[in-house]
Amino acid sequence: MMNNNIRRRDVLAAAAIPAVWPSAALALPARRRKVAAIFTVLRFRSHAFNILENFLGPYYFNGRLTDPGVDIVSFYADQFPDDDMAREVSRRFGIPLYTSIDKALCVGGNKLAVDAVLSIGEHGDYPYNELSQHMYPRKRFFDEAIAVMQRSDRYVPLFNDKHLSYRWDWSKEMYDTCRQHNMPLIAGSSVPLAQRRPDMTIPDGAEIDEAISIHGGGLESYDFHAFEVLQSFVESRAGGETGISEIQLLTGSDFEQAKQSRRWSQDLVDAAMNAEENMHAVRQARPTTGVFKKQPARTDTNETPKPRRPSGDYAICIKYSDGLRATVLKVGSGSDRWNFACRLKGDAQPYATALFNGPWGNRCLFKALSHAIQHTFTTGAEPYPAERTLLTTGAVDAVVQSWNQNGKPISTPQLDIRYQPTDVTAFRESGATWSIITKDVPQSAGFEPKAFTRPRK
Repeated sequence: MMNNNIRRRDVLAAAAIPAVWPSAALALPARRRKVAAIFTVLRFRSHAFNILENFLGPYYFNGRLTDPGVDIVSFYADQFPDDDMAREVSRRFGIPLYTSIDKALCVGGNKLAVDAVLSIGEHGDYPYNELSQHMYPRKRFFDEAIAVMQRSDRYVPLFNDKHLSYRWDWSKEMYDTCRQHNMPLIAGSSVPLAQRRPDMTIPDGAEIDEAISIHGGGLESYDFHAFEVLQSFVESRAGGETGISEIQLLTGSDFEQAKQSRRWSQDLVDAAMNAEENMHAVRQARPTTGVFKKQPARTDTNETPKPRRPSGDYAICIKYSDGLRATVLKVGSGSDRWNFACRLKGDAQPYATALFNGPWGNRCLFKALSHAIQHTFTTGAEPYPAERTLLTTGAVDAVVQSWNQNGKPISTPQLDIRYQPTDVTAFRESGATWSIITKDVPQSAGFEPKAFTRPRK
């Protein structure tokens, strides 16, 4: 069994570079924070896999090998699919795998015994409700973690993967609980911290006339990422964020009619898609051969039936409380499409960029996100406002409501959420990592964090 306490000498030998940089470029604390990781499933390329590989060994961020600065001391897995890795990773890294969230947070004892909670409620076999919302157990994970903190009279930072919950009332309750107890909360999408190609930044306090965010995925799950990308740009406009007053989902003939009537500006769509095309001209192709370890075929017999979803492209039209017009577009099909464009008052030329997910696809996005999480766990400071994810969570819920009401506009007074943005430049991937992780670097399908890639005896 390997000790998960990383020795600097071993890291340097494995990486062959001169130094291991502490997370967030801060001095490591005198006592490394202990973290409980609670997740739905741990299998290849699941969110738990993509995040934990950056917590159980040094990882590259902005071209530097970065020490996580924290230690995972306990696991809780909610499900064990045929291709489960949780049991094997638990044994190999010497991390106890507990049968409940309570035990994981108490590390087998009776009181809270960790300094932070990593809650990853994505992937796994979970049902959909009558609205076709995926019923991931994020609220249950949160409630069980909070119960331990209440009993122990100590509240610690928590990361919640993606949107807070599929239900708005639960999401608001989660946010309010954290604020009531002065408990740091980091949540949301991994995409806003990706490298921007080109490296475009909207000037603080700019007046934005219109904005477009484009993705190539599905309703709810990928809409959320596109909303987070949108917010990560437009929240810096003059006055900061003021909230959303109305959301409408347009599909089928309604989508085509709105497109023809120019409900959104086609030149912004063209600029956003051109940014993606230019990115593809210089991006490094994802490796396709001689890379992956063969994985056993999944034999799950109880896969959850797929929900009802729109066919073809669609648009989500958004009205902000301050008058800003924005649109989230689903264009084509593909998990690599994350494009943004906007027009500023007085500027004829659109601002546009594509967010690059890295040579290994969306797996690479989690390096920057892990860096931000570790910053919160180490310092207690939120790199970006949790209000952003509260807003995008409510926006996605409104999209689903519109979908279930045949594209009816949904008034959203509950999304009167106001906040000021923070500068997240230090947490964004600059692209330097992709000169190290290239198309020629093998992407093992086994769980092999950087510190453990050296041969074992």
